Amino acid sequence: MDSICIAEELYVNYEKTPVLWDVSFSVPKGVLVGILGPNGAGKSSLLKAALGLVKPLSGKIEFFQEPLSSVRQKIAYVPQRQSVDWDFPITAIQVVLMGRYGRLGLFGRPRKADREAASKALQLVGMAGFADRQISQLSGGQQQRLFLARALVQNPDIFLLDEPFAGVDLTTEKEIMVLLKKLKGEGKTIFIVHHDLPTVEEYFDWAILLKTRLIACGPVAEVFHADHLAKTFGKMPTVFDEAVSLSVKKTGGYL
Repeated sequence: MDSICIAEELYVNYEKTPVLWDVSFSVPKGVLVGILGPNGAGKSSLLKAALGLVKPLSGKIEFFQEPLSSVRQKIAYVPQRQSVDWDFPITAIQVVLMGRYGRLGLFGRPRKADREAASKALQLVGMAGFADRQISQLSGGQQQRLFLARALVQNPDIFLLDEPFAGVDLTTEKEIMVLLKKLKGEGKTIFIVHHDLPTVEEYFDWAILLKTRLIACGPVAEVFHADHLAKTFGKMPTVFDEAVSLSVKKTGGYL
């Protein structure tokens, strides 16, 4: 199986604090990947290193075994919702059109085809009726759908989503997952920073477990089990009980 993403001995520091330490893995094309780990484990930093938003101390992470400059237009990024200035005076359709700017150039103006693509993307995420709404007037779930539409309009091969379900109701989350699974069926590769362990086996084919160092990377059926969960999260009470108990039943192990 060909690898679409490869990390090799990746080290990332914030000032003198290590956030990723000697991380190496490979991920094949056409899978839904859950990036899992406790707070501060380096999950968001992994995406930012892949996008060139933070500079590794050493090592690298690449897509298609090419420099980022060669493949940037094949990658779409959905940042954490709290990192966006939602008071900026811009409408929903204008946000989605920003996803086309990489194709238009610095001074290019959106064409009819770009506007039609943006409208279609809003429709796909159930936001067609909010095209002219100021983004500050949208709910948290609507804002998350909006940035997914901006990613869709880029027609990328790879999606990087940083906590897309934070602040989103369960119905919206399930609807987004239906869309993401459809994209996977079209051959897209999707990386999602995720926290809800009980849904991992339902949502993902592949998992990356991080705790500054890599704990495991591989098919969910092979790496999402009690031993790896304990190494990643520790013996945590209640919040991980359901996921851990399911894993224990499958592996016959005990924490």
